[in-house]
Amino acid sequence: MKKASTVTFEQFKKKLLANAQTQRAYKDLETEYQIACQVIEARIKRGFTQEDLAKKANTGQAVISRLERMTVQPSLSLLERLARALDTKISVTVQ
Repeated sequence: MKKASTVTFEQFKKKLLANAQTQRAYKDLETEYQIACQVIEARIKRGFTQEDLAKKANTGQAVISRLERMTVQPSLSLLERLARALDTKISVTVQ
């Protein structure tokens, strides 16, 4: 019986990103990933649940969940409401 080889995440990622189509898709998700990570980090830092944040931002918990799972692209008005609810600011950089 052949022994299964172990692959690290970085090795796996490198192999996947060798494909040009996969690399484009990965880059296309970078903005959504950064937004989701920053919202999650700020929410947890303040001890808020998704429901807490939703109430403070005048939206539904499902909206917060979808944003954190990167299944939607949030509007600027939603990001502004989240920033106010989290007592933070929005910073946009065009490069």
